[in-house]
Amino acid sequence: MTNPFDMVLFGGGGDLALRKLIPALYRAHMEGSLVEGSRILPVCRRQGDVDQYLNTARDALKKHLRDGEYSESLWQEFSQLLRPVALDIAVPDEQWDQLADILGGDDGRGRIFYLAIPPGVFGPCCENLSLKGLINERSRVVVEKPLGYNAQTSDEINSKIASYFPEEDIFRIDHYLGKETVQNLLALRFSNVLFEHLWDATTIDHIQISISETVGLEGRAGFYDETGALRDMVQNHLLQLLCLIAMESPNKMTAKNIRAEKIKVLEALRPLVGDAVDKNVVRGQYVAGGLGTQLVPGYLEELEAAGSSTETFVAIRAHIDNWRWAGVPFYLRTGKRMEKRCAEIVIQYKKVSHRVYDESAGEISPNRLVIRLQPEESIKLVLMAKKMDSLTTELQPAELNLTLSDTYDSFRSDAYKRLMLDAAANNSALFIHRDEVAAAWAWVDPIVDYWRETNNQPHLYRAGSWGPQAANELLTRDGRHWFNAH
Repeated sequence: MTNPFDMVLFGGGGDLALRKLIPALYRAHMEGSLVEGSRILPVCRRQGDVDQYLNTARDALKKHLRDGEYSESLWQEFSQLLRPVALDIAVPDEQWDQLADILGGDDGRGRIFYLAIPPGVFGPCCENLSLKGLINERSRVVVEKPLGYNAQTSDEINSKIASYFPEEDIFRIDHYLGKETVQNLLALRFSNVLFEHLWDATTIDHIQISISETVGLEGRAGFYDETGALRDMVQNHLLQLLCLIAMESPNKMTAKNIRAEKIKVLEALRPLVGDAVDKNVVRGQYVAGGLGTQLVPGYLEELEAAGSSTETFVAIRAHIDNWRWAGVPFYLRTGKRMEKRCAEIVIQYKKVSHRVYDESAGEISPNRLVIRLQPEESIKLVLMAKKMDSLTTELQPAELNLTLSDTYDSFRSDAYKRLMLDAAANNSALFIHRDEVAAAWAWVDPIVDYWRETNNQPHLYRAGSWGPQAANELLTRDGRHWFNAH
């Protein structure tokens, strides 16, 4: 990336911008990744917010940066890049002319329009950008999830954006794909013969992908009650992680080749329709319970509305019907108010085919590869080894543990920083193509439809637990169990 760019943050005064985007851009400046002359234009609805924006941004950085990252001198430098603008996105009035004046003419600078706004105003925003002549050949638009609530609404939103931006200039963001450990997953698979030759149904028993949250609604009650965990987390984060684990090796690590392999995985997912939903999907909703030392309310109490059947937890047994993964179940799980905040991928290998040690040596546990994405980022391989403090032959699991923050002293993972810089550099490898979105909705929609048609009610689970008992039974019926984060 050599040319300076202007990044326009629509929704620049919102929670996402202040909690994630501004800190990410500050870190990029801190490490020297922002090209000199680049500018950041946060867009706020009211002039009063613009007048106070620098104070608001500084307070947000102090709150959300890690210990030792905030520096008053760095803030003074970074604040010079911020040019807040007052603008009502839906109204094409003279405020848009002010934005046009700041952006100036076509001087070769890249323009990144980041839509950290509700999807309902994606269309009007893009339309007004076009009406004011602000879209040029170096313009790109970054859009946040959710892209609709089903295949139809997603297609309508994507079609509206596509009226003004070609597909190669639309960057659909899933911040999980920007995590360095996720990128390490691809390096692990495709740069090591050791793993690539042990990455199929002949050696792997099953795979678990879990994203657990300890938080509840966090002020998103209206949005979340209309969406639920299946649409909010499975349709994007979990399915994207599944694609990266299950896809075939692209011949080159380019956006086009990676996308093609991910779409093949989504198209090979066995459909869950009719009573297959009952057999393979568990939905849950949390009730009041203890989280650490704190008693927290249930979902309906947080929502302040009785009778909602929106799921705050989903567990799914999925299968990919292709040669590599035939017969290997993929267990997906996500939930709010769980016992621990964690995102983890577990590759569980099969047992050894022949036991050479007698029973006195103890149980031989199958090998397990654990890739943790948050809160800390690590890769752990569980092997069997002899107890070193025993004269007799006793076997026990031993861990080879790569904790990235310990191994790399300067390691500071920030998924949004990575993705925003990639968007500025016009590198779409870690972003989601429209065809991927459509394929994911095509798999998720029949599950939602079946729940609605059968008036399916969620299983209840206590806040601070690992979800409803039915989710455990989903695996115990197969002779397996969840690996809960420690």
